[in-house]
Amino acid sequence: MSNPIRYEDRGASADKNEVHKAIVGEHPGLFPGAFCKVLPDTLTGSAEHCLLVHADGAGTKSILAYLQWKETGDLSAFRGLAQDSLVMNIDDLACVGVFGPFLLSNTIGRNAKLIPGDAIAEIIGGYRDCAALLRAQGIEIASGGGETADLGDTVRTLVVDSTVVARARSADVISGQKLKPGLVLVGLYSGGQATYESTENSGLGSNGYTMLRHEFLSNHYKDHFPEAFAPEIAALAYTGKFRLTDALPGSRMTVGQALLSPTRTYAPILKAVVEKVGSQLAAIFHNTGGGQTKCLRFGQGLTYVKDNLFAPTPVFAYLRAQPGQSPRELYRTLNMGHRMEVVCDPSAAATVIAISQSFGIDAQIIGRTEASSGPNRLVLKEHAGVTGPRVAGPQEFSYTLD
Repeated sequence: MSNPIRYEDRGASADKNEVHKAIVGEHPGLFPGAFCKVLPDTLTGSAEHCLLVHADGAGTKSILAYLQWKETGDLSAFRGLAQDSLVMNIDDLACVGVFGPFLLSNTIGRNAKLIPGDAIAEIIGGYRDCAALLRAQGIEIASGGGETADLGDTVRTLVVDSTVVARARSADVISGQKLKPGLVLVGLYSGGQATYESTENSGLGSNGYTMLRHEFLSNHYKDHFPEAFAPEIAALAYTGKFRLTDALPGSRMTVGQALLSPTRTYAPILKAVVEKVGSQLAAIFHNTGGGQTKCLRFGQGLTYVKDNLFAPTPVFAYLRAQPGQSPRELYRTLNMGHRMEVVCDPSAAATVIAISQSFGIDAQIIGRTEASSGPNRLVLKEHAGVTGPRVAGPQEFSYTLD
């Protein structure tokens, strides 16, 4: 068998090492160990407050929305991209204990020859929908408008990005300074359906889509939609076996529904967790870029042990069973079962789990922190149910930062 395809082979990076190296000289902010950069409140000069500015987007998931629309004629495929873009910001900020009010600005770059104005209207409507969903959960978002640019010479299809700004009390920030050995890791399941969601979620967020698109979808898309991939990776483009309307194995969803499942926000759950046991929290990790290895960048002298993971949802289980994928790569690229991770005192774990379950989302202790004599290390053991005709059984992996 040939060597497994790595995420980088298709022109993307799971852990963004080059980006991290590029920003080494940047000021780390008020709390260098926090999940998000925290800035002094230069707007009002208040020594008790801080500012946070966060930018993210739907990534290459937007290409899937384009393909779904071209294949089905359903413009609503674009609507969820707004939630994808917004939640990738909101949930990162929730990891430092900030829950608004937020100020949103969105940026849409499109190839106007391919993406019609009606698609833009769907995206803008999606921002309103997501803001209303969060408002109903006590999280306020005000829109400051944004920019839509026709960039056909630069953008092959569509880019949907957002920037979110918040102001908070510095004393309320989850700074990461409490990270130490002897804590537990509580994972919040990425599948299922939260009480505030209208449909079941496949468990995907908005990262890893350069892998997902090409691993699931067949060369039909390569042959009929050359605008939907970079020509530099033509040999690795759309190597899967599915059309978007095909059933996803082990699921009630189609492949298109699973891949376009809107990025779940955990902010309502985390808001309740912080209000109840905030003093017992050390950190919250949003397992997007870097997947299950995200934790490695936080704290010092720690070994993160994850030995009680959730069983992968169907979309992850399918990927895990494919011979062309390295399981080690999967866990450092995708969340593989839980996208949010709360690091807390053992005495708070039951409360965190109960709060999550009250919102309809399963949660469990998935691991712990131990002392390490060197750089941070992650020891990860797969769920015992990871089996299949091409799977040799659960494996254990050890990771450090490259």
